[in-house]
Amino acid sequence: MAIDPLSASRAYMDVARAAQRAAAGGGAEDKLDFGQMVQNAIGDAAGAAHNAEQAGLAAASGRADIVNVVTAIAQAETTLETVMAVRDQVIQAYQEILRMPI
Repeated sequence: MAIDPLSASRAYMDVARAAQRAAAGGGAEDKLDFGQMVQNAIGDAAGAAHNAEQAGLAAASGRADIVNVVTAIAQAETTLETVMAVRDQVIQAYQEILRMPI
């Protein structure tokens, strides 16, 4: 599965901005932890899939242009691939930790 560099850099910048906002806030409830980041990414993927589905339904009923449908589907696919790539990296890191000698 290939993820283009532009999408990866956008995802990295979004996380960096969120981390800066959390650090500037100073409150414990404002800090972004890894679990929240993963939940946000999964929510974004679900939202993008829902938008693609709605665009497809609108195009089927003649209310939307096919270009909008293709764009929405491509965005949903990129978001899902990014979430899957992060998941794969987390699993790989966990497996590496398990292989460490004690």
